[in-house]
Amino acid sequence: MMTKQERLLEALKEGQKLTAKQIASRFGIANPTATISDLRLRNGFAVYANQRTAGNGVKVTEYQIGKPSRKLIAAGYKAMALGLV
Repeated sequence: MMTKQERLLEALKEGQKLTAKQIASRFGIANPTATISDLRLRNGFAVYANQRTAGNGVKVTEYQIGKPSRKLIAAGYKAMALGLV
């Protein structure tokens, strides 16, 4: 059986864009922001947060997996060279 975090990761890998509210309701994750942070920091996935304006004028943040930029990869190598990771 897959964990909630694994199910979320699979959905993101499939190309789905999800808001924190959708993550909470679909996967039963109490703190979606912390879970996304965990996917980034502990598991090394390039999960991007993109803001958009919904039809009702409210700004929402959608999370999706993307390809890490060269700048992001360079920062990782620099952190490793400095012994931070």
